[in-house]
Amino acid sequence: MQLFIIRHAQSVNNEIYARTGGSKGRLPDPPLTDVGWRQATRLANHLARPVDFGQPDPLNHKGFELTHLYCSLMQRAVETGTAVAEAIGLPLGAWEEIHEYGGIFEEAAESGKRIGLPGPNRAYFEANFPHLTLPETLGDDGWWNRPVEPREQALVRAESFVRGLLARHGDCDDQVAIVTHGGFAYGLMHALFGFQPVNTRYEKEVDVWFKFNNSSITRVDIDRRGISLAYQNRVDHLTPDLLSF
Repeated sequence: MQLFIIRHAQSVNNEIYARTGGSKGRLPDPPLTDVGWRQATRLANHLARPVDFGQPDPLNHKGFELTHLYCSLMQRAVETGTAVAEAIGLPLGAWEEIHEYGGIFEEAAESGKRIGLPGPNRAYFEANFPHLTLPETLGDDGWWNRPVEPREQALVRAESFVRGLLARHGDCDDQVAIVTHGGFAYGLMHALFGFQPVNTRYEKEVDVWFKFNNSSITRVDIDRRGISLAYQNRVDHLTPDLLSF
């Protein structure tokens, strides 16, 4: 199996942070910006390139042959996944487990405390994203509808996702793409490769992090021989003016 980890295109909150360095004015479930839609379109066209079969293609220079496409239930991921699904002609399935850490929340104006919100429900998705295959468990109460998730729980959730991924696709030659989020992608790398979040080998402790640009592609190959990182944070499809985090 080849796993393609795709970060969503630029959201309104990404743009706010890039412009102000803070979160004032953030939205609980932000959509894509105009720049984000341009990124998503270029990503979709990149993934939809005709495949040139022949010699092994470790960096996908000859194209992609995705067989499965999933996204989180957060709007920025659904919108990015929609652009990809329409371009490559694959159904888009929602996989709730790959959401950004924290979940759907708002920040109280005075205290800054994070308060969990319900999030969109089945009726919302059916009205606005009718092509999206929804989990059977999603009903009228909103898909999140719980307190804010601690960051450490995201690492546990990433491990659970890997087990589910292997159960669905582990014994196949599937090319699986997930449209997810920077924080979850970090947790997923931790679950797959078991690195330590803090490096203590040098003069002082330093955090270990993986950067994921908006609409970037990371590929991990998983088979019975092991797990290998083919490439990480590639944005070949973007022009310099469209690069963002």
